[in-house]
Amino acid sequence: MITKRSVLSFFTILLLSLPAIAYPGDEALAEFLKRNGIQANSVAVKILDLSDGSIVATHNEDTPLVPASIMKSVTTAALLESAGPDWRYHTRIYIDGPNDLGYLRGNVIVEGACDPTVNSDKEPFSPNIIEEIAQALISQRINRIEGSVIIDERNFNGEPRPQSWAKEDCAKYYGTGSHSFNYSDNARGDFAVHQPSSAFISALKNHLNNQGIEIEDKELTEGSRIQIHDHISAPLDEIMRSCMMRSDNLFAEAMLRTYGKMAGCDGSTDEAAALEMTLWQNKGLPLEGVEIFDGSGLSRSNRVTANFMSELLKNMSGNPDYASFFPLAGQEGTLKKFLAGTSLDSYIAMKTGSMRGIQCYAGYKLDDDYMPTHVIVIIMNEITKSRERAKQAAEKMLLSIFE
Repeated sequence: MITKRSVLSFFTILLLSLPAIAYPGDEALAEFLKRNGIQANSVAVKILDLSDGSIVATHNEDTPLVPASIMKSVTTAALLESAGPDWRYHTRIYIDGPNDLGYLRGNVIVEGACDPTVNSDKEPFSPNIIEEIAQALISQRINRIEGSVIIDERNFNGEPRPQSWAKEDCAKYYGTGSHSFNYSDNARGDFAVHQPSSAFISALKNHLNNQGIEIEDKELTEGSRIQIHDHISAPLDEIMRSCMMRSDNLFAEAMLRTYGKMAGCDGSTDEAAALEMTLWQNKGLPLEGVEIFDGSGLSRSNRVTANFMSELLKNMSGNPDYASFFPLAGQEGTLKKFLAGTSLDSYIAMKTGSMRGIQCYAGYKLDDDYMPTHVIVIIMNEITKSRERAKQAAEKMLLSIFE
């Protein structure tokens, strides 16, 4: 007599007897997962052939893990899709009173645009905004200002840092906040500047004084604005390339907030992250287990899967600019030593992500024309040995797969 239980047992035996799906990179992947210090349960790998979408290697592709700075590749993709490579930040300068024979009966107003590159000492460079303001006032024949310098930061709401960032990071230059008005990398040496607008006003006053322009600092009611200058950043693609090459947290956080503002939110990090999730959902990316708390990856609360990252990279692979933002192995940025001198030198372009116990990679294998041929995602959490060992393990796996 055939029972329901016997039918189920038959199909169970049949499924167990079927061979597991084999992928070209299985052997190299297995060796990678056995390396000392690599915790297989806390590692995810996904490598895709873009020519036909086939899987080269996969492991734990749906396991949510901490991405660290490969989150920057997610942020960059979102803003690039919305703004395009040629878009620029505009920080506009106004006066709000009459010019009475060189005496400005009003204030100088700087309207923050969340531009992270204002007077940055990192590429891409834009004109010195302090010198620009001085020249704009001189061209108006203004030599005395009754009011004060006002920084209008109302366009971008919310806190400058996500609450999920570690407190010890917030004191350091790499953990500085992203403001509606950013100035000089919001840092001084190794330490964060918590009020960049105050640092800017002080520097501007000193410069104007040296130019013979006196500021009386009277409290005046703000009047109708007249624009006297527009500080324009470098094109967005140059900002993105700098961000990805150097893994700049401030640049990435400002870009996430900029994306949110463009998408219709108040410019806060929280709302921007929520809208970014909606963007990827609308594009059909697999979001189960994905959580976005910031733009840079400094938050350990972020979670991505190798499946999500690989599908995002696949989705963006046709963009002629996007792949060029990723450092070339053996040549550039945070990937300069990775695979250097090997057959894959200059043929791998990836964003790295590093934290204590975490080493991640996300990007592409390239052909001779620097066009993406494969998507590569390697996410390693809970590394028990040095991250250097983890890097060597990833190098060996990629060399075994692609040589």
